[in-house]
Amino acid sequence: MQVIPISYPIDLDGSPLFVGEQVVAIGDFDGVHLGHQEVIGRALRTGKKLGLPTAIMTFSPHPRAVMGKDKYFELLTPMRKKMEMFASLGVSHTYIVTFDASLMRLTPEQFVDQVLHLLGVNSVICGFDFTFGYQGKGTPDSLCELSHGKFSVEVVRPFHMDGEKVSSTLIRESLHQGDIDTVTRLLGRPYSISGIVVDGEKRGRTIGFPTANLQLDESYVIPTNGVYAIKASVNGQTYNGVMNIGVKPTFTTGELKPSFEAHLFEFSEQIYGEHMNVELIAFLRPERKFSSIDELITQIKLDAEAAKMKL
Repeated sequence: MQVIPISYPIDLDGSPLFVGEQVVAIGDFDGVHLGHQEVIGRALRTGKKLGLPTAIMTFSPHPRAVMGKDKYFELLTPMRKKMEMFASLGVSHTYIVTFDASLMRLTPEQFVDQVLHLLGVNSVICGFDFTFGYQGKGTPDSLCELSHGKFSVEVVRPFHMDGEKVSSTLIRESLHQGDIDTVTRLLGRPYSISGIVVDGEKRGRTIGFPTANLQLDESYVIPTNGVYAIKASVNGQTYNGVMNIGVKPTFTTGELKPSFEAHLFEFSEQIYGEHMNVELIAFLRPERKFSSIDELITQIKLDAEAAKMKL
């Protein structure tokens, strides 16, 4: 998959753009959840039917972050993971549009004329709730009108599971509640975070449970503090384990920034400096303070057994 950065105003001479007939799925797609996959799948089917390449147009940073909504600085799928997902779905190329003040001020008409028309798109596929242009005044209906017949517009209806609309907002809320089952169901896969294994306090090895301390490589939506059953991938291998996300109240007080400590079963390698991807499989229990190290060790053993039942 080719990744094509775009900034406004578009420089047709100086940018390596794909300009020509193409099908474009447009949206932010944070999470690339089942609803997003329905939009992208529709675009791929339309492209195949028309014999045209299929592209995705997404935005960086998240438009809501630029508009001052702090929670959108944390993402379900930071850009690197999003690109991996798009490529796995079979997309030809992805436009990453820089969302800044100049793009934000474009009217819906200007966005269509000065962005979409310049790319020569044949068809645009979007979700039912897609908005564009200044203050989000553009809608799928107005997109149809503003195309002036130069491209077609397909609007994908909301994707429901068990009577609920699948959305990034619902997934974020479920993560904050520790409802990993719902998160997995709505994403169509386990939620994952990744980063570099760094030196920690090495306290785990002194009590018989060595841990890999993960320093996240992106700004992820962080699940509620607690203990999780996980699958961790490092150096091309995948291991079962448990991860504590939280502030380690048994050993520290007043800590606000969560740490990410993974204990991998049947694993004894040195992996400092290595990249690790962690899939959250199940929420086991909330984080809590223990009255003694022995009580903590007993609970860790119980957590490991509980995790093995989930994995």
